[in-house]
Amino acid sequence: MTAQQLISDSIIPLRTSETGDTALGIMNDFYVRHLPIVNDKQLLGLISEEDILEHDAHEPVGSFQLSLIRPYVKYNDHLYEILRLIAEYHLTLIPVVDEEENYIGLVTMEDVLQYFTKTASFSEPGSIVVLEMSRHDYQLSQIAQIVESENAAVLSAFITTSLDSIRVDVTIKINRQNIQNILATFERYEYEVKASFNEIEYLDSLRDRYDSLMAYLNV
Repeated sequence: MTAQQLISDSIIPLRTSETGDTALGIMNDFYVRHLPIVNDKQLLGLISEEDILEHDAHEPVGSFQLSLIRPYVKYNDHLYEILRLIAEYHLTLIPVVDEEENYIGLVTMEDVLQYFTKTASFSEPGSIVVLEMSRHDYQLSQIAQIVESENAAVLSAFITTSLDSIRVDVTIKINRQNIQNILATFERYEYEVKASFNEIEYLDSLRDRYDSLMAYLNV
């Protein structure tokens, strides 16, 4: 998945002559905190809500000093590069440019989330398992082999850790609701099962809590 495949044209970029008030109105309408500023086809920068609030909102945005450098992705950059920059600069959207760095659109955080929710690893029912281990002991092939030995499959996996720790958390999604045998096999291979979640049970629990809240509010 590349940036070009995620481009949204629902948000029109700002021109330098448009005011901070106009920018804040657009941000409010689309629930974002950033907007690209474009002169003809040239991407000039990315303005944040904080940039506007630090200036006279009646003034044109072209006169504002921008706190961000000019973050962008190229149209053929991978989804992971989009996620990296969005996380690094705490963005709600990121501009997309062509090879000549001309503006061709943008990708919002909502676009990224919508893409993930449509993938099989999110939409297919299953269970979540969190394993804790040493960095040196991490072997995805072995983890997958254990899951597959119980006639199941790993739909997705990711690692979370901190730079000052030798321990990692490996979170995997498995295409099985009943994973007791899989958990037992992990423990037999001396894996530390930090947590496990059955998606249907979790969603049912959330639904029960929601129903209880609604019943309380209707009293």
